[in-house]
Parts: sequence; C-alpha cells; structure tokens
Amino acid sequence: MRADRLMSIMILLQNRGKMTAKELAAELEVSERTILRDMDALGSSGIPVVADRGKGGGWKLLDNFRSKLSGLTIDDMKAMFLFPPGELLEDLGLNRQALDTRQKLLASLPVHYRNEAQAVWERVYIDTSTWRSSKETVNAFKIVQRAVWESKRLTIHYEQANGEKSERLIEPLGLVAKGNRWYLVASRNGELRNYRISRIRSAVLEEESFNRPANFDLAAYWRKSKDEFIQSLPTYEVQVEMDPAAYKRLRFSGKFVQAEQMAPADNGPAGSSLADSSPADRSNWIRTTLRFNDKQEALELILGFAGQVRVLSPETLSGEIVDLAMSVIEFYKQDRT
Repeated sequence: MRADRLMSIMILLQNRGKMTAKELAAELEVSERTILRDMDALGSSGIPVVADRGKGGGWKLLDNFRSKLSGLTIDDMKAMFLFPPGELLEDLGLNRQALDTRQKLLASLPVHYRNEAQAVWERVYIDTSTWRSSKETVNAFKIVQRAVWESKRLTIHYEQANGEKSERLIEPLGLVAKGNRWYLVASRNGELRNYRISRIRSAVLEEESFNRPANFDLAAYWRKSKDEFIQSLPTYEVQVEMDPAAYKRLRFSGKFVQAEQMAPADNGPAGSSLADSSPADRSNWIRTTLRFNDKQEALELILGFAGQVRVLSPETLSGEIVDLAMSVIEFYKQDRT
C-alpha cells in the first residue's frame, strides 16, 4: 500500500505542480503526519521533493524531474485518453483506485501535450450501453477470464439461442466486448468459435494447459468474424411509400436501403385493398425501399404503422398483411363476445 501511495504522491505533484501536506492527506485519505513520513521516504530514495515554506508554500518536485513518453504524436496521445467504460473494466476486475489511470498517463506526458490530453479527457466519454438495456448475467465470467489469462482448457455448459444445451471442451483465446455484451473467442476441435458469455450456464477450469496458436490476432479475427456474420444475415427487401410522419419515425432505424432512392410518391391509382383506406392524396408521401431480416419482421413493422405505410412490392406481401390484420381482429373479437 505504501509503495502505491508514494507513486500517487509523485503523480499528483507532477500534475498539479505544488500541494500542501494537508491537500495530499485529503486526496489520499491519510494523516498529514503520514504524508510527512512519505516525503522523507521519497527524499531518501533519491526523488527530488522539496518544501516551500510560508504562505502559498507546499511540496513540489524539482523542475528537472519529469517522466517522459517519447515518440508520441498528438493523435496517439488523444487515443490513449479514450478509455473504455468503467463497467467493462469492472467486469475484468480492473477496478479504479483513488487516482484514475489517466492521471498516471497525464503525469508522464511532455508538458506541451498535457493540455491536449486534458481536453480529450474533459470532452469525450464513451458509453457502450443502450438506453433501456439490462445488464446481462455473466455468472461464469470470472472462471472464463481466468482460463483466458492462464491458457487453460475449459469445459462449458452452453445454451444456444434456440434453447438447446450442450457440454463443450474449448481452448479460450480471448474476450471481446461488443456493446455491453461479452463474447469468448475459443478454439474447439481446431476451429475458432464465438460464444456469448451470458449463455454459458456453468464453466469448469481444467488443469490441462494448451498452446496458444502462433500469430493469433484477436482484433483481426473478430473484425473478420463480424463481417462474415453480417454478410450471412438474411435480408428481405420491400418497396413502399410512406407518410412523412412514418418516415420521421423510421429515418434512424437503419431500415432504409439507400436514402437517395427516396422521392415523393405519385398520385396514381391505389392498386390494393390496403391503399383504399389511405388518404386519397398521397402526393407528399415518400417512396423508398426498406430492408428487413425476414418477411415476419416486415409484416409486423408495416402492420404496426396501419395506414401510414403502403407496400408496392413484393405484391404478395400486401395480401399477407391483410390476412394478418384480419387474424388479429378475429382474435380480439373473441374476447369481446
């Protein structure tokens, strides 16, 4: 503990220039007498701490005693201060102490970079959570993390999205935080796999170690894996025309194929029973193409907008929306009889 405190004193003095024993004691939550003993210890170890007496005095480091990081560009330095959210660090067991890690970095920077670093610190905060997300339960996280650090084989009981459960022996290679969710990248039977840690119902750390694949790059693998997953996702495209109010609600949904395809719809004949219930004048409606994961998603979203979205193609989808709407009506009619 004392070694950490001595390091903290040096960092504080480098960042702030001069501090009284009272200020240091309050910052580090110790007595002033302890601070005075610490100053003696720093001086005995060769650290040039000196005291200015009188009003406005305090402890300081001699001006020529500075730690430096060489070879940094402005962009390098800014990137160093874009830290991941505290929640992810806590998941990893990297709890922050009284002094933020950034304070230590700040103390090590050359003087002419310090203001730039402080500006990034004060102006950028990274929050990976969603607005109404609930934190996933990751009961096995600590065991999984230990297996990753120690390169130990791991037996997991894993539940897939469809509810199917299985036992698997894996070789854990790395942890990836995607948004506020954790994934485990592991080798199984010589193949690389991704496991959502919240679906690991239990994990047993095996005694046997394994040899990590030579030249394995976790970040490069994850980027490639993510791209392949996105490319494999099914898509279902629907040409529609929509009321401007519906467009405003959907404009940031990521459903539009290309924004430049949008144009005012013509005021031609309705062409379907759904359109008959729409306003006769749709001259200000917007024509575009929406992309969904599958037909069911398209049905549910378009039906939810009632008379504000009209399907142009595929033509069969209009009939399916009518059938779905009728089934909903019949379902609720039963409750009223």
